[in-house]
Amino acid sequence: MKIKDKILIIEDEASISSFIATVLAANSYDTMVAHTGSEAISMITSHCPDLILLDLGLPDMDGGSILKFVREWSTCPIIVVSARNHERDKVEALDAGADDYIVKPFGTSELLARIRTAIRHTRTHLPNGDIAQSGQFKAMGLTIDYDKHQVLVDGQNVHLTQNEYKLVSLLGKYAGRVLTYDFIIRQLWGPKAKSDNQILRVNMANIRRKIEKNPAEPKYIFTEIGVGYRMVDPD
Repeated sequence: MKIKDKILIIEDEASISSFIATVLAANSYDTMVAHTGSEAISMITSHCPDLILLDLGLPDMDGGSILKFVREWSTCPIIVVSARNHERDKVEALDAGADDYIVKPFGTSELLARIRTAIRHTRTHLPNGDIAQSGQFKAMGLTIDYDKHQVLVDGQNVHLTQNEYKLVSLLGKYAGRVLTYDFIIRQLWGPKAKSDNQILRVNMANIRRKIEKNPAEPKYIFTEIGVGYRMVDPD
């Protein structure tokens, strides 16, 4: 089963957030909704969404503060969805790190197209150029399909969990480089996650049982003792 892209909707008007969530769910996205800035920050750090739809006019803080907070540690795509239509507002949001800006009211087709584009751009800005071109990482029979959110070995889907897929896909993006335990934890679970390597070791043990013929002698993902993990170089 394909893992769905997770989108966080940050919108204080319940009718608008409900409408957007319904549209996204109908188009195979997994959605979460936050109605305040503080709720949004909690959900961002605990769930690490794949994309954020951000309204600027929140009851407890300006959406720009959330934008700046996320950009301190994450490249998660952020699309501002706001009633503010002045050029100055758009420029400030884009300069602060927003990937796109949509003015209310908007059409659903436009919204979906902007979301697809923003998610696609997260792939084209990766260090691994092959992924940017093909949407896939391949090495010795292992394939990470970034479009379908699947990992295959010799053409067979190994059915990773969402956390397992996120870990493998992150290593694939930086194939050949050692990623430290702390870096992986921050990328997968946010800046406030505890630096507990045990959860990584458990996930990695499960991953190796699924992708390696001999988990004790891995050929895809290597452990750099006391430092982190490294994905084999691509074909």
